[in-house]
Amino acid sequence: MKGLEKDFPWTLSKTKVRGLNKKFDLANVADRQRYFKAKAGKEIEKLKEYFNQNTFIAYWLGKKNSGKGTYSKLMVEIFGQDRISHISVGDVVRDVHMEVADVGKRKKLVDYLKQNYRGYISVDEAIKSLLNRGTKFLLPTEFILALVKREIDKMPKKTIFIDGFPRGMDQVSYSLYFRDLINHRDDPDVFIIIDIPEEIIDQRMKYRTICPKCHTSRSIRFLPTQNIGYDKTKKEFYLMCDNPECNKARMVAKEGDDLGIESIRERLNLDGELIKKVAVLHGIPKILLRNAVPAKKIKFLVDDYEITPEYDYNLDNNKKIKIIEKSWIIKNDEGQKSYSLLAPPVVVSLIKQLKKVLIG
Repeated sequence: MKGLEKDFPWTLSKTKVRGLNKKFDLANVADRQRYFKAKAGKEIEKLKEYFNQNTFIAYWLGKKNSGKGTYSKLMVEIFGQDRISHISVGDVVRDVHMEVADVGKRKKLVDYLKQNYRGYISVDEAIKSLLNRGTKFLLPTEFILALVKREIDKMPKKTIFIDGFPRGMDQVSYSLYFRDLINHRDDPDVFIIIDIPEEIIDQRMKYRTICPKCHTSRSIRFLPTQNIGYDKTKKEFYLMCDNPECNKARMVAKEGDDLGIESIRERLNLDGELIKKVAVLHGIPKILLRNAVPAKKIKFLVDDYEITPEYDYNLDNNKKIKIIEKSWIIKNDEGQKSYSLLAPPVVVSLIKQLKKVLIG
């Protein structure tokens, strides 16, 4: 991301291990566990020891579709649900929106807010704002804090990765004292900044498809399912959902995704300014994760199978679908020819940096 270089020297975490020639299937859960052990085993063991006695609060900061949820799920996969929780503020707000429609649940929500919410508008007005919110409208910060605190109250004390807070400039100062507000007073906290080229976000959006039944998201270009179909009428290939319960339902594009990042340009600009502001904050550790590696450095830093592949399709002479795989080459925001990384190597970088921040 332009503007971060002066705050974060251009250093790229190296995942390539000398003498390790094994190729891991990063789509396979068991093989992925072996991969993490081979690439960051010592750091994982140190962090597990740390988790036996300690927890921490981590705030994800990244542009929309930068992979925050995916990275959180992999951290839970490595360290276990008993040690780590991922809270998406967007999901919390959507769930509360549904609760409000239920009379019994609404009463419990209002009772909780009356005990824990402190703000400049009433509880009723805050709920009205929730019901009338739009994609460009941010709910009052004090209301968001109460909702997230309510979510945390439901779980035992453990490490929390928060996705979606802070979201606006006015919320940055709140985040600095958030651990005190949720009674994690002795926990260290850390900002995790994701640096991802806009071209990656753009292409992810344009090729994203969603199952109409289970709402699983995949990409026909970057993350296909096992079953590929071909529409003779439209002369196009499509994905079929892998979930057995969906009976190979045809996955479809989300409305508006074909416009790519231009449909969310205002949000991306806001996210970018927020990240730059957080990058210069004092008093809280910051971790920088880079999603892309310049092509000229790639062979020294990562293994080939850690690079995001790109898929294309055609029909052979027998009308069978042939899948073509190749490395995905993009340009980063500085215009350098680069390769995008799969999620696991980015998480390896996160683990190594977390160990340094929390343990030394």
